Amino acid sequence: MHGKEGDRINLNLRCNEQIRVSPIRLIGADNEQLGILPNYEGLRLAREAGLDLVEVAPNVRPPVCRLMDYGKWKYSQKKNVKKHHEQQTKEVRLRPKTDTHDREIKLKQAIKFFKRGDKVQFTMVFRGRERMRREIALEVFRSIVEEFGARVKVERPPSMDGRHMVMIMSAAKDAFDDKPVKSEPQSAAPAAPAPTPAIEAAVTPAAPESEAVAAEPPGVQSAIG
Repeated sequence: MHGKEGDRINLNLRCNEQIRVSPIRLIGADNEQLGILPNYEGLRLAREAGLDLVEVAPNVRPPVCRLMDYGKWKYSQKKNVKKHHEQQTKEVRLRPKTDTHDREIKLKQAIKFFKRGDKVQFTMVFRGRERMRREIALEVFRSIVEEFGARVKVERPPSMDGRHMVMIMSAAKDAFDDKPVKSEPQSAAPAAPAPTPAIEAAVTPAAPESEAVAAEPPGVQSAIG
């Protein structure tokens, strides 16, 4: 079965004290059969090994449980689901006059698409005389690229597509994964990532209005000339 329902994996298994049925059939961390034991004995073995007691087959009697790192297992399963997701290109539409609050909402929407493994096409929609002020659109795209930094790759630099200006991005590997949070000293603030060559190419500074045609970034000039 395919689609959302068929691809869904149950990541909410009963574990540790949530397992009330006893006895259980226990499988060790290395897939070794440990036999049929009381559930409290399985929990004791899990704690001694620094692992979790997880009920992996609740519908058989006795239920089958396994010793494993449950948090690590859930994380690996989520990554496998993401790998099998068919990549699509999702659109996020903007206006040259989109205010800061609305732009933050649009960026959060883009992050959701990146987390699912999709590409994002940012489409700048012009109205009326706004098409004559393309440098404003370029500046908005520049700020988006700088906002994401090295977490994204610019697949298509800003360029005109009919009456709209578009830019396509994809996420760098694991850049938007929800990895387990590790505690770090507060003083060790991460340094801002240096822009990649692709980002540099995509955000060439906009020229003054009088020189807009001559100084359009590569890819834009051919599309709007």
